[in-house]
Amino acid sequence: MALPVSDGAAADVYLADSVKIAAKILIVGHFAVGKTTFVGTMSEIRPLSTEETMTQAGAHVDDLTGAGRKTTTTVALDFGRLTLSDRLVLYLFGTPGQQRFARVWKDMTVGALGALVLIDPQRFDQSFDVIGLLEEYDVPYAVAVNRFDGSVEHPLEKLRAALDLLPDTPLVTCDARDRASSTEALMALVRYLQLRASKELA
Repeated sequence: MALPVSDGAAADVYLADSVKIAAKILIVGHFAVGKTTFVGTMSEIRPLSTEETMTQAGAHVDDLTGAGRKTTTTVALDFGRLTLSDRLVLYLFGTPGQQRFARVWKDMTVGALGALVLIDPQRFDQSFDVIGLLEEYDVPYAVAVNRFDGSVEHPLEKLRAALDLLPDTPLVTCDARDRASSTEALMALVRYLQLRASKELA
């Protein structure tokens, strides 16, 4: 039963009575790759974000390569919600990007149906640890190349080879600031998960 909407509250905060299935999806990637932006772009509710101001002290433990003008960082998680149909809702969990939060990742993978890995084509080598953790925790994933302004575009097949992805692992491009392209990236993961599920049931 849906909760009543109080004055001034947005009706879309509450799930429809028809929703029967909820799936947990991780949005992962290395530091400053656009995870918080992606969750904020896709979420139909105001996203929960645990951003804190970066300090000079963090430079001693974090690789700040590619941070640019970034002044904040996720220290726990980003959370958003996306209703795909009248029966299915996705809960989006953005993970911290720094290696020192690897233990948080392990906890967040519990119950996750899959993950979307965001990568920066100019720093794709920083994605190996991220992909390695997903494989260690047996979380199926798709990869989305987040196109930053001014970034060099590499052919996807070259990136696939460089990342050593399996032939059936989805590899797409997106702009985390753009809802349409971000939706396509997320749907590539959803279709992949559906295909895997159908094969397991066959």
